[in-house]
This record gives sequence, C-alpha cells and structure tokens, in this order.
Amino acid sequence: MKKLFLTLTAAVAVTFAANAQTEKGKTILGGNVSYDYTNVKDVDGSVQGFSILPSVGVFVSDNVAVGLGIGYAWNQEDDGTEKAKLGQFVAAPYARLYKGDGDFKFFGQVSVPMAWGNSKVDDTKISKSEHYGVELAPGFAYFPTDKIGIEFSVRGLYYQNASTTPEGGSKTTTNSFGLNANSLAPKIGVQFYF
Repeated sequence: MKKLFLTLTAAVAVTFAANAQTEKGKTILGGNVSYDYTNVKDVDGSVQGFSILPSVGVFVSDNVAVGLGIGYAWNQEDDGTEKAKLGQFVAAPYARLYKGDGDFKFFGQVSVPMAWGNSKVDDTKISKSEHYGVELAPGFAYFPTDKIGIEFSVRGLYYQNASTTPEGGSKTTTNSFGLNANSLAPKIGVQFYF
C-alpha cells in the first residue's frame, strides 16, 4: 500500500511539474536572432541582414500568455558601387493559448508585428518605411523540464501592410496576405519558463 501511495504521489508530482510551465503568474522568455549573407561567385556585391527580437510574456490565466517582443532589424545590399541600407525598430505584441496536458502542448499564437525605419544609400536618407501586420501561427511545445520548452511552429495565416515614403515623394503601399503551413520548414525554438 505504501509503495502504491509513493507511486501515485510521484505521478501527481510529475504531472504537476509538467503542467507548471503554463500556470497563471508564470513568465515566458524567448525571442529570435538571425543573420543572413548572400554573395554570388564572380559578381561584385552582397546582401546581408541581421535581426534581434527578444520577447517576454506573462501567463494571465492558466494556458494563456500575453507578451511583447521589441528589437531591431538591419539589411544591406551592396552592388559594388553603392550600399543601400534599411534599419528598422521592430515591436511584436502577442497572445498565446496552450492546449493539452503533460510534456506536449499544442498552441496557437496571434501576433501583431510592426516595424518603422529608414532606408539610406551611402548614408543619405532616401525613404522611410512602416510595416503593420497580423499573424496566426500554430505549433506545439515539448517540455523536457519545468523551465524549458522546445517549440515547433509554422508561420500560418498572415496579413501585412507595408508602406514606403521616398524623400520628397508620395507613399507607396503594399498589402500581402497568405497561408504558410510548410511542415518541411518549421520554426524551431526554445522558450524559458519561470
């Protein structure tokens, strides 16, 4: 009887620890960092980009988190004679809902990515840009410990409104909408829960 009680107690403790990550009051910490570089052989010039977007969220109720990512993105195209650069301040508020019990949980995340920046050619400002969007991304998280979640997700359904205003010119606006559920190219990440 004592052995059965200890086994049941251990099972309840493991179940509680596995579910503790997404309880009300917990914090989730993560983000994105990327660097890309492209250079064509025997052709002058290159394209490179860098972005960093740390994020933090709080569980406002069990399995429901709201948070914010704030960061910076930079791109440069060098054709061998001049350099075109785009620097943007990025903000991305989000809300996330988890479903499931145990070490695996599915989630859906709604985010509102926004960016504001300037384009320059050889350090002369040529335009300003604004980007506003909304994304619905599904995924699932595996919790190997009570402090770490390994995530797999796809971009999902998205809409973006991007505008560019040249110096002394009129604004050009582009709208894009799509569904990107490519399971062969998922986003993989690690989030920290405390």
